[in-house]
Amino acid sequence: MDRLQSIETFVRVAQTQSFAEAARQLRVANSVVTTRVKQLEEFLGAPLFHRSTRVVRLSDMGQAFLRDCTELVARADSIVDQMREARGTPSGTLRVHALTGMVLGRFATLLREFQTTYPDIHLELIVSDAVADPVKAGVDCALQIFPAASQELVSRPLFPVRRVLCATPAYLKAHGEPVTPRELHRHKLGLYSGYPTRDRWTFHHQGEQITIYLAAALLTNSVHLLREYALEHAGVVCLPTLVAGDAIARGDLRVVLSDHQLSSFSLSAVYAGTSRNALKLRLFIEHIATRFTRVPPWDATLIERGLIPAELIEFSRSSG
Repeated sequence: MDRLQSIETFVRVAQTQSFAEAARQLRVANSVVTTRVKQLEEFLGAPLFHRSTRVVRLSDMGQAFLRDCTELVARADSIVDQMREARGTPSGTLRVHALTGMVLGRFATLLREFQTTYPDIHLELIVSDAVADPVKAGVDCALQIFPAASQELVSRPLFPVRRVLCATPAYLKAHGEPVTPRELHRHKLGLYSGYPTRDRWTFHHQGEQITIYLAAALLTNSVHLLREYALEHAGVVCLPTLVAGDAIARGDLRVVLSDHQLSSFSLSAVYAGTSRNALKLRLFIEHIATRFTRVPPWDATLIERGLIPAELIEFSRSSG
């Protein structure tokens, strides 16, 4: 029995609460995971899990064993990374989960540059609009605009994600342009379903806040679909400038209610405090942070042209 390998497998099963998911993340057969855990249990002389057809949960022994094992696996990975760093050749696989709307159209160049700098680091990028717990998902970090799911996770802000309401000039000519947030009720709206404030929208105007509830004609978890919907002259949509910036700069979309500002989120790298692959993760996060500043290039262009305000109002749960 490879003791460290079995311990790593035990940790992965405990984190995912699934033998099958642990096998998928480790890229081994289900039977391999079962065998490794069984060997570890025989070595310890006690069961680590209570198993049923639907549920895998830790036994008392498993719960007592897990924290030390998690730290052991992280420490072992850290030692290996330190040795690789000493040789100047960081290598291995880095797994990242990223929100679709945050990476499509913006991140391919960044990934190419990162792999040019660190050719021995292989990237596995999972792109999805689902909120991911990096520990349970078996990834090294999640790039997301949502708060960390637990206190065991670290959140490193990378750059702001500004939001604007916009529509095509043709739509606004046909239906009129709203001059106050409440006039949005007269328009077909395309809204993103994943914001934590749900139907509650807060606008900031001349130092005051206006909060209203908006019903969407199209509610979706895809900001790219919202952009296409807007370009079809279908209605007013709320989009991150990250996604809408080029269309706004070309004049295909026009910002509405520009003097009624929505709060901005931060795209953050969320990862476990006892992170595996700490060196590779640090290099990756620093690479993103140095490419995107507090005023990322797609915002800088719009600010320079006076299409969006330079002021940044950050999201808070009290105001939305």
